[in-house]
Amino acid sequence: MKRGLKKKLEDLIGPTVVEFDIHDLIQVIIGASIIAVPIAFTQETWAFGEVLPLLNIFIIMGLTIFFISIFTYFHYHKEHLHSNPKYHIFELVKRVAVTYVFSFIMVSLLLSLLQINSWGTEALLSFKRAVVVTFPSAMGAAISDTIK
Repeated sequence: MKRGLKKKLEDLIGPTVVEFDIHDLIQVIIGASIIAVPIAFTQETWAFGEVLPLLNIFIIMGLTIFFISIFTYFHYHKEHLHSNPKYHIFELVKRVAVTYVFSFIMVSLLLSLLQINSWGTEALLSFKRAVVVTFPSAMGAAISDTIK
């Protein structure tokens, strides 16, 4: 009887709640795309990439990762971190990294398809523009990842 109760409690609060799988990845990609499309079509965001210094771009990148981390921590890991800290910190880092990287890839792809970014001739400018658009796109990706 104790084994059955323990199993039910593990199922209720266990780490399967926070695992990142292919379903989550698809949600991240779709969420990033939904937000990236209207923002990537605006000339203002392209101009930000041109005029902002590289330091500001890295600060935007850091803020994006910080906001994704805070949102993900409070949504997935806050209640479970004490039960297995090593596992949950790894899962948190993995979820945040995948969310940011795939958001960046989707934005870069979209801006390249629109011929706004030319990675071969203007790599730095392309990078800066992609980071600017990735900021809201990654937020949308993190939020859409919570939809079950």
